[in-house]
Amino acid sequence: MPPSERLLRLLSLLQARREWSGPELCRRLGVSARTVRRDIGRLRDLGYPVHATPGAAGGYGLAAGAAMPPLLLDDEEAVAIAVGLRSAAGGAVEGIGEASVRALAKLEQVLPARLRRRVTALHTATTPLDGPLAGPPAGPRADPRTLTVLAAACRDRERLRFTYRGADGAESARVAEPYGLVPAGRRWYLVAFDTGRGGWRTFRVDRLTDPHPTGVRVPPRELPAADPAAFVARSRARSPQVRAVLRVHAPAAELADRFRVSETEVEAVDEHTCVLRTTADSLEWTALRIAYLDLDFEVEGPPELADRLTAMAARLTRATTRTEPRPG
Repeated sequence: MPPSERLLRLLSLLQARREWSGPELCRRLGVSARTVRRDIGRLRDLGYPVHATPGAAGGYGLAAGAAMPPLLLDDEEAVAIAVGLRSAAGGAVEGIGEASVRALAKLEQVLPARLRRRVTALHTATTPLDGPLAGPPAGPRADPRTLTVLAAACRDRERLRFTYRGADGAESARVAEPYGLVPAGRRWYLVAFDTGRGGWRTFRVDRLTDPHPTGVRVPPRELPAADPAAFVARSRARSPQVRAVLRVHAPAAELADRFRVSETEVEAVDEHTCVLRTTADSLEWTALRIAYLDLDFEVEGPPELADRLTAMAARLTRATTRTEPRPG
C-alpha cells in the first residue's frame, strides 16, 4: 500500500472509532508498530490532533470534536485547490459557481489550521480582474509559495523586501507595503505602496522573487482606486498595448460569446459581420488569441499583426509538412 493511501486509511480508521490499540492498527494496515508511529507523527504534522494513551491498554484516537474527512494536502496542493475553486466560483465555468462556493467553504473548515490560515489569507487578499484587460490564459505562472507569502503580508499589513525584474530585464531591490493580489488570466499582480519610490505600483508576481517579511507592521494606506482590481485595470490601460482591428465574418453576439469579450469591443456591421477591436500585452498574444477564433476574418490593423500571423502560418505549415526520407 503506498504511503499516501496508507495515511488516508489510517485517518479513516481513527474517524470510525474513538480508540484503536497499536496492534489493531498494525493488523488493519499490515505494517509494523514503528510504521504506525511514524504515520501518526505525520498526521500530527499535518495538523490532525491524534492523541496517544501509553501502556498495554493504550492506543490512538482523534481528539474530541476532530471528526474530519480524510483530506491530506501539502501547502501547494491546498493553494492550488483553493485558487481553482475560487476561479470557478467567479463564473468561469457555467453552472458550477454555487457548488464551488460550497466546496470552498467545506475545504476551509476541514483543512489543518496551518494550511487554513494560509488559504484564507490568499482569499481575503485576492480581487479578480474581469473584462477585456483580464489577461492571457497562457504565459509565466506565479509560484504558489510566493503567493501565500504575499497574501499573508497583505493580511497582516507587513512590509516586504523582494527582488523585482522589470520589463527590460533589470533587477532591483524593493521595499513595499502590500495591499492586495489580483489574478488576471494566468498572471498575478501585487498592488503595493513602493516605499522606495514613494508611490503605488503594480508588480507582476512572476517577476517577483525572494519575498521576505520585514516584521514591520504599518497602518493601511488609502488606495487611489475602488479596489486592487480597478487599480490594476487602470495601470494596464495606461501601459503600451497593441490594439488590433479585425473584420470578422460572424454575428456580433456569436463572437462576443465565443471569444469572451465585452460589448464595447465588438461592433455589428450587419447580421453576418462585425468588427472586433481588442487590446493585449503583445503582438504575439494578440496573434495567438485571434488564431483561436476558428472564424474567417481580415486584419485591418496594425500591419505588424498581419506580419505576425503570416509568420505563425508559415511555422504551422512547416510543422505539418511531411519530410520525405532521403534515399539511402
